[in-house]
Amino acid sequence: MSELLDPKNDYVFKRIFGSEDNKDVLLAFLNQTFKNAGESLLTEIVLLNPYTDKNTPREKQSILDIHAKTDKGKLINVEMQLFNQYDLEKRTLFYWGKQFSGQLLEGQRYNELKKCVTINIINFSMLPNDQYHNIFHLKEDHTHIPLTDDLEIHFMEIPKLNDNNIKMDDGLVRWLLFLKGITKSSWEAFMMNELEPALKKAMSVLEFLSQDEQARQEYEARQKFLRDEASMIEGAREEGLKKGLEEGLKEGMKEGMKEGEAESKRKIAQNMLALGLDEEIIIKATGLSSSELKNIQQNK
Repeated sequence: MSELLDPKNDYVFKRIFGSEDNKDVLLAFLNQTFKNAGESLLTEIVLLNPYTDKNTPREKQSILDIHAKTDKGKLINVEMQLFNQYDLEKRTLFYWGKQFSGQLLEGQRYNELKKCVTINIINFSMLPNDQYHNIFHLKEDHTHIPLTDDLEIHFMEIPKLNDNNIKMDDGLVRWLLFLKGITKSSWEAFMMNELEPALKKAMSVLEFLSQDEQARQEYEARQKFLRDEASMIEGAREEGLKKGLEEGLKEGMKEGMKEGEAESKRKIAQNMLALGLDEEIIIKATGLSSSELKNIQQNK
């Protein structure tokens, strides 16, 4: 068997989950997602942007996420994020907003808007907890009464799957383990488990794509683009942090020269906070503890 392609690559992901021939694969994955969230299951979906041979990951502006609609009109967007672009929360809200408002044609009433669900499957840890599947809705802070059910956002963080939370009887875990990547040595063992037919089909599609020369070339082109894009973002971020750190230290030292060391550190921390730098970087640069930094944030 050829070396398996990474199913997290958004081109491969859309070939497996976003084609008309594999609509049953997407439906099964979505149902395991909603079952894990304690929601009702779907009976039918329509792909709004199915994969075709005209799709090419060589184009920089290729849209390789998946848009689907349920038989009741609910809209679902599924996207795979291989690298951290550091703005996923705002990006998610932006595209959810476009999807939600884009339903309304001129002359239509607001009550005709249908629920929109965004599912982000990400190959990095983002949220400060140990849960691999987090679901967000609009609720009141104290009483938790829902404002509306129209917004629903899922984050599935693949790196958080570990020996402590892997339960093979959990259908969603099995799908995410497939996406996490299966080595050739564990492929047969995984296939021998009692898997739902749609997951076995997904594995067969992955095996077929891994042996197809054209698919492998498209995969490599997309991988290169994604790596280059991630490298540029990371480079820009590091440069911005470096400049911000230098400016924060310079201003803090100016203001704190005539004051004691503790006050000087406080001034530096305040300047770095104003520049929007990460707390970990500020703590490392100033030597302050996290509780001291929190106190500065509360009293600035």
